[in-house]
Amino acid sequence: MVIRKYGERPGWSRILKRRYTFVEISSEQFTGGASLLHLVETANPLWVSYDAKKVCIADQGYMWLQLYPSGENYTVTTMFDHTGMVVQWYIDICHEQGIDVKGPWWDDLYLDIIVLPSGDYFLVDEEELEEALLTGQINHEKYELAKAVAKEVMNDLKENNMNILNMVIDYKNDLVELLK
Repeated sequence: MVIRKYGERPGWSRILKRRYTFVEISSEQFTGGASLLHLVETANPLWVSYDAKKVCIADQGYMWLQLYPSGENYTVTTMFDHTGMVVQWYIDICHEQGIDVKGPWWDDLYLDIIVLPSGDYFLVDEEELEEALLTGQINHEKYELAKAVAKEVMNDLKENNMNILNMVIDYKNDLVELLK
């Protein structure tokens, strides 16, 4: 059974006060959904480590822009710090994505790809995918889908062909206007 996750991050106790919006986009460059989560007030910062580098990905004033490209088996969340600088891109590999009464969602397939502004990128949570297969949380078909999509995305990153990462500033600015 895959885990359904929502763009507003309901139940995330770290977020004490939030603002949130979602729009659907249909343009030449992008078709899909875009949500913006503004972490107005947090209980404490969230720091992650990549090799020897520590990165704060959630704190007061941070914004998370999540893009849900139609027809793709991934979503892209861009974390912006309180000054508007990109901290990282987080690509969630998913079985499906959609919208229901709670907003945009994705059915997580465990594998994730982190991209740093330096251009470095990392495939993470491979052990979670393996465990999900071994414990029957996902079947072999979903396992293979996750691996194939991650491989394709990493190849696009390697060839500098992940154009969705270049769209985030404009979409963030548009959605910030909706939060006002």
